[in-house]
Amino acid sequence: MSDKQNNGRNEPESYTYAKAGVSIEAGNALVKAIAPLAKATARPGANAELGGFGGFFDLKAAGYDDPLLVAANDGVGTKLKLAIDHDRHDSVGIDLVAMCVNDLIVQGAEPLFFLDYFATGKLENGVAERVVAGIAEGCKISGCALIGGETAEMPGMYADGDYDLAGFCVGAVEREKALTGTQLADGDILIGLASSGVHSNGYSLVRRLAEDKGWKLDRPALFDPEVLLIEALIAPTRIYVKSLLPLMQSGRVKALAHITGGGLLENIPRVLPDDLHAHVNADSWDQPRLMAFLQAQGNIEPEEMARTFNCGIGMILAVSPDEAASIRSDLEAAGETVHEVGVVKTGTKGCTVSGSAGTWSARNDWAATHDG
Repeated sequence: MSDKQNNGRNEPESYTYAKAGVSIEAGNALVKAIAPLAKATARPGANAELGGFGGFFDLKAAGYDDPLLVAANDGVGTKLKLAIDHDRHDSVGIDLVAMCVNDLIVQGAEPLFFLDYFATGKLENGVAERVVAGIAEGCKISGCALIGGETAEMPGMYADGDYDLAGFCVGAVEREKALTGTQLADGDILIGLASSGVHSNGYSLVRRLAEDKGWKLDRPALFDPEVLLIEALIAPTRIYVKSLLPLMQSGRVKALAHITGGGLLENIPRVLPDDLHAHVNADSWDQPRLMAFLQAQGNIEPEEMARTFNCGIGMILAVSPDEAASIRSDLEAAGETVHEVGVVKTGTKGCTVSGSAGTWSARNDWAATHDG
């Protein structure tokens, strides 16, 4: 007798959403579980309650008079595969928030609210809760409210255990304080803020190296026996918002560049006018041991490092020479590791990263340039 017959009668099977692989109950349970996490991110302008069709934000309650809204969205990329394959789901939510809010602060904007998109083939609430807990933590670190999101259970779209993330963030800046780079001038100083690791870019190369070189990710790192290699690689992206926001509001910073995909070479020019060129001196900070490890394992040329990884610098500020010392002092007091890494000069829009022989394992003096 066919299992599509009921009680011996030749009747068609009664289908449900659950039989198709989607559990409404699991989705509802997840919303209930993460609601307190979202509530903990409440801030002036948002109560961060979930469950509605949309989330409200009150700009007046947040204290703005003539604001411009700034929006950003991003993901975590193939860093997620490391998290999934090694059961490290707790910090990728911080990465997701960081990639968005760091993009907002470079335009002078305070992150106000965040929404996430979590997609998977089969919802595993233990995993999803850990991811959303990381998102909520990232929101708390950056001072923005988690006001909503979407959880999509899509059977057949993903391999077992896989999921993907997308984040959406909106911020605001008073019109006269928006950072556009128009005030930049010849002689302005470039200040770099240290990264916390690889951040969230370059992981396709990292994972290729791990596979080809047979890395044992669950063992102590060769460059730091106190840390497992997987923990060094999965360290969450640093969020710079609270360190930078007071400087943005004081008007002392002329431009900011978030060092993401494309590295130092391709991200700094994004904030330059057509007649200025950034010159970055790689001798001015020590190459982090993790970056040196990646470079050595892949026999990667310095020029390729400069366009693939952050190389130890996650954020670049452009400031007037007479402000550089005080800004550096303020950033260090806020907990940042700060380096003066270069200068802006008149020239074709672009960036040159250069170093001496020995810097980044180079055999000779070297330079890499990206125009545009």
